[in-house]
Amino acid sequence: MFQALTRIGRRLALSGSAAVLAVVGLLLWWLLPLGEESPSGTITFSTGTATGVYQMYGKLLQGAIAKDMPDLNVRLWDSDGSQANISRVATGKADFTIAAADAVETYLHQHKPGARRLRGCSRLYDDYVHLVVPRSSPVQSVEDLKGMKVAVGPGGSGVRLIANHVLEAAGLDPETDITPLDEGIATMPGLLEEHKIDAFFWSGGLPTNAVQNLSETDDIRLVPIGSDLVEKLHAQGGASSYYRSAVMPADAYPASQRGSAVPTLAVANFLITREDTDADLTEALTRTVIASRDRIGAVVHAAQLVDLRTAIYTDPLPLHEGARRYYRSIKP
Repeated sequence: MFQALTRIGRRLALSGSAAVLAVVGLLLWWLLPLGEESPSGTITFSTGTATGVYQMYGKLLQGAIAKDMPDLNVRLWDSDGSQANISRVATGKADFTIAAADAVETYLHQHKPGARRLRGCSRLYDDYVHLVVPRSSPVQSVEDLKGMKVAVGPGGSGVRLIANHVLEAAGLDPETDITPLDEGIATMPGLLEEHKIDAFFWSGGLPTNAVQNLSETDDIRLVPIGSDLVEKLHAQGGASSYYRSAVMPADAYPASQRGSAVPTLAVANFLITREDTDADLTEALTRTVIASRDRIGAVVHAAQLVDLRTAIYTDPLPLHEGARRYYRSIKP
C-alpha cells in the first residue's frame, strides 16, 4: 500500500510540476513569443525643430526603442515640422515620423508624391495653437494682427499651415495683411523679447518648453482663438475640418496665464509610416509607443495623452497592417 501511495504521490508531483511548467511556458510565450526576433537594422525617424515637442518626443522614443528592440538602430533627423516630415516618409527618405492631421490631409488632397503609400500607426496627442504676444500688446484677437510683423513658422512646418488657415478665417491675407517671418520655435521667443516681431504662432503639445521658458522670463499673453473662428475654419473644408475648439488649461503656462484658461484650437498628431514598411517592425514599434507612454509622458507631458482607446483613429490615413495586428493582439 505504501508503494502504491508513493506511486500516486509521484504521479501527482509530476502532474503538478507539469502544470507549473505549462503556466511558465504560457507566460514566456506571452511575454517573449517563441520564434519572434527583435527587429534589427537601421530606421530613420524624422522629428522636428530644436526645442519643439516632436524632437523631444523622438529622442525619448529612441531610448524606449533601444530598450525594447536592442538590435534596431534609430537615426533621428530634425525637420521643419509636419509638412516636411510627411514628405520624407512618403518619398522613402524616412521610415517613421510624427505629423498633424491637417498636414496629412493637405498632402493627400494635393496628391503629392507617395501620398497613397502613407499609413497611420497611432494617434498620439493633440497640438494646441498658441498666438503669443507681449502683455502690453494691443492685440486681443487674430484680426488685430493686421499690419504687424508675425512669425508664422518655416515653409515646411505644420505651424505655417495652421497660421495661414487661421489668418484666412479671420479675414486676413497671410502674405499682404501681415509681414510674415519664416521663423521657428527655436528663434521666435528671442525675436519677441527683442521686439523684432509683434507676435508669433506656434502649434505644439502642452507645455512647449520654449514658450514655458519665455513666459518665465518675459511678460507675455496668449491671445484667445474663439469658437466663432473655428466655425469659419470648418467652412473652409479640407484640412481645416481637422481643427476643433479646445481650451488651454490655466496651468499650461502659469506665469503668463495667471489662473485663466485660454480658448484655442487643437489638432491631433499621428505616428505615421508607409504601406511597405515591414509589418513585424511596425507592430513592435507601435507596441513600444503605447507601452512607453508613462515614461515619455514624465518628460513630455503631452505624451501622457496617448490613449489606447483612441490610438486606432488615424483618419485620414488607414492603419498600417502591423499596427492593426498589434491592436488586435491586445483586444480583450
